[in-house]
Amino acid sequence: MKKYILMVMSTVVLGFTSCSEDTLDEINKDNRHPSPDMVTAVLQLTDAVMSTGFNTVSGDYAFYLGSLNEQEIGVGNNQLMKAEMRNASELASSTTFNNTWNSTYSNLLNIQEMIRKVETEVPGNVGQFDILGMAQVLKALNFGVLTDLHGDIPYSEALKGQEIPQPKLDLQKDIYTGILTTLDEAIANLDKGVALKTASKQDILYGGDAKKWKSLAYALKARYLLHQLAVDSSVLSKAKAAALKAVELGFDGASITEFNGVNCDNPWSAFIWSRSYTASSTTVADIMEAYGDPRLPYYKYDGRNPKAGEGNKAYAPGVLATAQVADGSLAFPAWYDLGSQPLHLFSKAELYFILAETQLRSSEDATDAFKTAVESSVSEIMNLFGDETDAAAYAASLGAPTLKKLFEQKYIAQSYDEQVETYNDLRRLKAMGENYVALKNPNNTQSGINRYPERLPYGNSSVLGNPEIKVAYGDGTYIYTDKTWINKGK
Repeated sequence: MKKYILMVMSTVVLGFTSCSEDTLDEINKDNRHPSPDMVTAVLQLTDAVMSTGFNTVSGDYAFYLGSLNEQEIGVGNNQLMKAEMRNASELASSTTFNNTWNSTYSNLLNIQEMIRKVETEVPGNVGQFDILGMAQVLKALNFGVLTDLHGDIPYSEALKGQEIPQPKLDLQKDIYTGILTTLDEAIANLDKGVALKTASKQDILYGGDAKKWKSLAYALKARYLLHQLAVDSSVLSKAKAAALKAVELGFDGASITEFNGVNCDNPWSAFIWSRSYTASSTTVADIMEAYGDPRLPYYKYDGRNPKAGEGNKAYAPGVLATAQVADGSLAFPAWYDLGSQPLHLFSKAELYFILAETQLRSSEDATDAFKTAVESSVSEIMNLFGDETDAAAYAASLGAPTLKKLFEQKYIAQSYDEQVETYNDLRRLKAMGENYVALKNPNNTQSGINRYPERLPYGNSSVLGNPEIKVAYGDGTYIYTDKTWINKGK
């Protein structure tokens, strides 16, 4: 009898134990921080695109480079004024681009997770080659901006989390090989997924159209091939071939346009409205005036009740008094006052300027590509304001292109929001011994010392947390002397 009682009691105790373990398992679940695999890659796409636009292609990089390129000037007693005066404590500081450095790597970690989920066939992501290709395009673009601006960066050991908390610096030459390989992989995967529409509304660039993403991949390939022209002349024909392929696929630009839908403003507009740190530059205005450019009145915009005598006026780079207040009284590009204007990740104009350059340097007729580039950039601005000026007629009035004419027109076009690529162009041309856009800021040289950065400083988080980057950064003045590999440096 005791035997049966003990058996029953044991069963009851085991039942209680099982119930208790199940309850504890449920209690110990972290419902607020589920496993990354619970979120499918497609749901990460919107943030990946938006962050690329707001934090990497635009944001602090573009704001500061606008001053360095003299496409805009920094005004007021603030960071942008210090950049305008070429203050080394501002431009060479590891804190200046720390937020952008961190946000770009954070976005790359998100993108790498997207890639991992599809490649390792995490449930919910199996066979989504279109998403994989899109993520690889964004990976190439983000790493491209980082290495173009900073030179050698963490690449092969980056995005490993706690596995490698202090990744090594990779040589820019090797990073470029990786970027082009990634783009080739993206093209192959987009071909596999061309019939899929996995992304749909999550894709704020192309609505899930894999063919359009493929055209962007070829446009980026043309860009990153051409970037290497100063160190490798053989890339010219490859860049042209990639550009022509993008044209064949119907590339019409890659822009974020759904600002109202996601309740936010264009980053340039938000910056202007909150800081009033930017004004129009005579370097741009003078070139526009020489060509009779119809965008000139919009570039010298005086819609904020300018002070007497200051309306419709551009300002000479580097010579404004440091006491100039940032009260919105100075002229600045009108497109920054719209709020919902498209934000380029890669414009149609850039692709056709690339194609025209490769054709000119190959002694080929570049007239059609040049006209398309100019017409595209002019019509885009005119359309923002409902201006019916004939952009095609203006483009035709410029006549046959020359390299000088091409780079002046590209410089004007990229004053809209592509300051990162202008900085890349200006340094590349300098490395090739060419000078088609003359910079006028007298502070670029001080006491015989160069104060126009050859590259941008590393982010403070990595300088403090990674010994190899700390050594490379030193006191920050390396940015004035050490050219990047694509610009004939180490």
